[in-house]
Amino acid sequence: MAPNMTQHRPGTAIALKLAAVFLFMVMAALIKAASDAVPAGQAVFFRSLFAMPIIMLWLWQQGHLHDGLKVNNLFGHVWRGLFGTMAMGLTFAGLALLPLPEVTAIGYATPMFTVLFAALFLGERVRLFRLSAVALGLIGVMIVVAPRLSVGAGGYSQTATLGALAVLAASILRAMVQIHVRRLVQTDSTSAIVFYFSLTAVCLSLLTLPLGLIFPMKGLSWTAPGIVPLALIICAGLIGGVAQIMVTSSYRFGTASMLAPFDYSSMIFASVIGWLVFSEVPTPAILLGAALVIAGGVLIIWRERQLGLDRTKSKGKGPPSVTPG
Repeated sequence: MAPNMTQHRPGTAIALKLAAVFLFMVMAALIKAASDAVPAGQAVFFRSLFAMPIIMLWLWQQGHLHDGLKVNNLFGHVWRGLFGTMAMGLTFAGLALLPLPEVTAIGYATPMFTVLFAALFLGERVRLFRLSAVALGLIGVMIVVAPRLSVGAGGYSQTATLGALAVLAASILRAMVQIHVRRLVQTDSTSAIVFYFSLTAVCLSLLTLPLGLIFPMKGLSWTAPGIVPLALIICAGLIGGVAQIMVTSSYRFGTASMLAPFDYSSMIFASVIGWLVFSEVPTPAILLGAALVIAGGVLIIWRERQLGLDRTKSKGKGPPSVTPG
């Protein structure tokens, strides 16, 4: 099985990536459906807890269970887990307050913030082309978010405003996660990063239980969900674990630059699921903003690939690779 880990099989890679994106959207829909009965912190706990057996079984089957338990950069995992768990919780909170396509569109801001943070914290050089792509993407995000910032205008509520801000904050935190992952991969295996994120998310989300007891309020206090909401969040955890494995496996058979554009298929899946399950139809502002963000993201991906090809050509050896520049 080891030879297949580096085999170039684009069809398999794309199929795995698309399946993973679809499953992540199904997971989000399940969390949204249970959001009236299950607060965000409790949803993060169940999503992470029930994903862990799937992940551990996969690590064992791949022979990476030992790697998944070995840590070289403890504090790196702590920060990655902290930012990632907060991002997950804020996203789940946003799902309870906003349509699924809108949450998806705002989430596309993550690559834009990642480019900016890479320049600030990693010292990566960001030239005019990528800055322009980032600006285009952020304009698209503002087109999506701006109506939610006008409380009372057009029938928008304060809760929707909070939802938009929560998802936007989650996008910023996920960008911070990407920065920490870039550092972690230099010292720790992918297996360890996947396993310890789930473990950290379980532990941190469990802390919201006493918080809800101290500040009893809807959306914070844990509940005793009925059979249906409980089944929904358990299924969300299992599906999230499978999706995480599939997206990780996809990179065995294809490069990151080839697979990255398929992340944007989530808007199609989100729109279809939102329409069929929640009777949600994307507004023109959401579609326009999402189109601009996707355009900015694709330009960044294209530029990353060009830089990788140029560096490889200058070195005169090895296959093309994508590296920050």
